[in-house]
Amino acid sequence: MSFIICEPCIGTKDTACVDACPVDCIHPRKDEGRFESEEQLYIDPEECIDCGACVPECPVEAIFPEDELPEGWSRYIDINYKWYENKK
Repeated sequence: MSFIICEPCIGTKDTACVDACPVDCIHPRKDEGRFESEEQLYIDPEECIDCGACVPECPVEAIFPEDELPEGWSRYIDINYKWYENKK
């Protein structure tokens, strides 16, 4: 299981969660080329250690454990996973 970033991040992309992550699994970071073109941030499901350090840092409450997504936001699981598949 991983944490998933959902709809409230769209257009916000606050990077406090990036700074809180102990394993650097939230991308794109501000210093990465794709930061400006992406509408949200994503958590790498293979790298995430499920520590939850990112959750309280998100000012728009966009991060949830994969198995606790709010109703209607399950599509963000695929969105998150596909972003990392496309990076490989």
